[in-house]
Amino acid sequence: MPVVFDFHGSNSNPNGQLDRSGWDKVGEREGIVVVALQGSLKGELPGTNAWNVPGVTKREGGLDEPGFIRDAISMVKSKLCVDETRFYGSGYSGGGRMLSQYLCSGSNDFAAAGFVASLRAGLPQENEGKWAPDAKSCAPAKPLSIVAFAGLKDPANPYQGGGKPYWQYSGEMALKRWAEMDGCKGAVKSKSTDSFTLNTYDVCKSGARIHSYVIDAWDHAWPRATMKADMVASAAAVIRKPSSDTSGKVQQVVDRKTPTETVRRVDAAERMWDFFQNSEGQMVVDATAKTDCSVKAVPASASAKASETTCSQTSKSSLNNARSVPAVEGAL
Repeated sequence: MPVVFDFHGSNSNPNGQLDRSGWDKVGEREGIVVVALQGSLKGELPGTNAWNVPGVTKREGGLDEPGFIRDAISMVKSKLCVDETRFYGSGYSGGGRMLSQYLCSGSNDFAAAGFVASLRAGLPQENEGKWAPDAKSCAPAKPLSIVAFAGLKDPANPYQGGGKPYWQYSGEMALKRWAEMDGCKGAVKSKSTDSFTLNTYDVCKSGARIHSYVIDAWDHAWPRATMKADMVASAAAVIRKPSSDTSGKVQQVVDRKTPTETVRRVDAAERMWDFFQNSEGQMVVDATAKTDCSVKAVPASASAKASETTCSQTSKSSLNNARSVPAVEGAL
């Protein structure tokens, strides 16, 4: 089975994240092992946690998160019947920043990754009053397919840049930096609807692709929406048997159905899963077709009680294993 690791945001927990993202529902339907890990820092709300992001987090008490993630991945590989070529990462807010830095550190565990309000491409660095990713702090092991979601009204991790010290450079700059690291050719291609813009780099090294959904009237929440997407006409082609017309000529008739608006669940998890399965340019859905969005905003802070369960042979798993190697403050 394929595996998706779902990383919770700050002041949340594994159960809260699965309630927010819906990855457990996608996993049950599609046959995916879904693993929700728990950050080592205590959150600001009871029963919540946060991630000790390397190079960013200054709080005491954080443990070795990259080591914990690697151990969790090894445990899943050893105990479950999984396809090691189809491991994927999904992160929200602080969890996406953790996932970003994990990939930047050269970890080679994930075939593709998805981010909500969280894509980073290295630590923020200021040069002559301008902020940009520090190239030295991000060296991925390979070209990696990335799909990201961001809202233009996000006050916590502003798409335009600024915000808290860990953020600073814009979402657009993060996207461009990943395109450089993935060796993408050409400029970004942008298509806009009345509610969002899709930015894409589809010609990158090793078949990698980069997609970014920038949603106009959206804040720091996980997108849960119903949109209408036009299916590519050729995907609906029907080949009929040859038939004779009145003149006696025999023709091969190809009936291509007119593209119809197909209502699809395209919340972030659904869209990520589509992207993960088609990470080498095989998608047939025009994601920028006319939209009719009915949005369910999920609060950033989770009220769900923290889970103490461990990964088992189900499609909804939560890991809360103790880390064995505490990190000295500032060492990461």
